[in-house]
Amino acid sequence: MKKIFFFTIWLGILALSFLTLIKDTPIAFAITTPARLTNFIQRGLGLFAFSLLFIQIILGAFMGKISKRLGSWVFYFHALEGIFAYILVFLHPIFFLLSNHYAGGKFDLYAAFVNVCLLCKPKIEYYYTIGRVSFWLLTTSVLAAIFRKSTPWLKANWRKFHVLNYVTFLAIGVHGFYSGTDFRIQPFYSFGILAFAAVLGIVIFVELPRFYKNFKEWLKD
Repeated sequence: MKKIFFFTIWLGILALSFLTLIKDTPIAFAITTPARLTNFIQRGLGLFAFSLLFIQIILGAFMGKISKRLGSWVFYFHALEGIFAYILVFLHPIFFLLSNHYAGGKFDLYAAFVNVCLLCKPKIEYYYTIGRVSFWLLTTSVLAAIFRKSTPWLKANWRKFHVLNYVTFLAIGVHGFYSGTDFRIQPFYSFGILAFAAVLGIVIFVELPRFYKNFKEWLKD
């Protein structure tokens, strides 16, 4: 029964992404040209990635309490979902490039993943830059988890890289809201605001006190 409840909430959150996507762009319209279809997929990947990363952060922040109530399978689900979320994040800019390609633009991997600007023209490039930086922050966190047993230092400290997930999620929220349109459409708009506020609350009331406590213990040592 607890699993059914968990997956009902999980599917409900993902359904918000799909409902928002087809509300903005009906499937019948999306499949009319390759450019529209790839743009449709790219936007969907962004919405689903944001939703999954939110679930990941909630599970990671309260894993002890959640696994105690639901069982140890939650940890393995968390790990698998993390891999899936990263794949969606990686594919998001790939489909952005495909959409541009079919619309007559260039397929430029450097522009999608690396091209970071500080004085951006046009202004939207700031938000694309935030998206690129978010990708590399998430990549760092994922690699730390994958290779956590490769060195003694990583084995002892890999969990600390999970702090990057909070920064990444908040940055992705800014990227999505200002560089896309779907984040501003209901029902995703309300979910996005609540998710952003919830993660910000976890940072302020859970992670910062935990960091302060660990810092005080480190000073004592």
